[in-house]
Amino acid sequence: MSQEFKGNLKCNRCPECDGYGCINMIPGLGGVLENYNFQANCAAWDFLYQKAGASSSDNIQNKINSIAVKPSDLRCGPVTGAVENIGFENERDFYYPYLNQSAQAGLGLCVGDGYPDEKLQYGIKAVQKIGKKAAFFLKPYPNQKLAERVEWIKPYAEYIGMDIDSYNILTMRNLVNLERKSLEQISEFRSMFSVPFVIKGVFTEEDIELVKNVQPDVVYISNHGGRVETRRGSTAEFLEQHAQELKKYCSQLWVDGGIRTKTDVQTALYYGANQVIVARPLIRAVFDSHFDYTVKSLVV
Repeated sequence: MSQEFKGNLKCNRCPECDGYGCINMIPGLGGVLENYNFQANCAAWDFLYQKAGASSSDNIQNKINSIAVKPSDLRCGPVTGAVENIGFENERDFYYPYLNQSAQAGLGLCVGDGYPDEKLQYGIKAVQKIGKKAAFFLKPYPNQKLAERVEWIKPYAEYIGMDIDSYNILTMRNLVNLERKSLEQISEFRSMFSVPFVIKGVFTEEDIELVKNVQPDVVYISNHGGRVETRRGSTAEFLEQHAQELKKYCSQLWVDGGIRTKTDVQTALYYGANQVIVARPLIRAVFDSHFDYTVKSLVV
């Protein structure tokens, strides 16, 4: 472990990070619903790839294998909660190593929001120090509070998004006032800035209707890594089933959830993703000092 920080990783360091070794470890890196969606996310990319192989007449699997993956096709996930969810001794120790190593590897950056406000502030300070803009994802606080946060992040934001599903995230329940946002509230939020707008947490039919009405710049398919109480399923199958429809109402599609290998990334790109977001493998890589190796496993 790096000497820059102290702590004990809240992860069992399984040889394969597939959601079976950390069931219901929240706080921690596990998920809800007995890790059902965490496990489904991980398994579904290989299922899609094998399904493509069964369609041999179309050579889909060969097309997937031929996709060149660049570091710029990837982004680090918007992560907070370094103490309670990851295991750092000090919250501030996580943000700069995580974001800086991602930037050095050529990945796009995502910064998350959290409670207390210092979590977002640590992310802002890290991006400021690195000198590279990021996609910021704000929790669905009341819009008056969001307006303040938008002013904090504007100078450093490449994109600004709303984490629409996180009103239902277990680790923040009963700590802060998060809302299930209406179309009107989201439209008001979007009017607060001029950079491209991202709706993150698209995973249900209701979310698709919201996308049709809002028409954001970016749709980010996510079930929060299996950490929110939502319908059962995987982000991979949602991407496969709805990518073409969603692209009618946005300029880009992003996806996360269970990405572990280069083939997973290629599969996501083949089925319509423009950016692929990775979190848990990079979190562990920062903590255990093997970041370059982890990134190479995703692009080489």
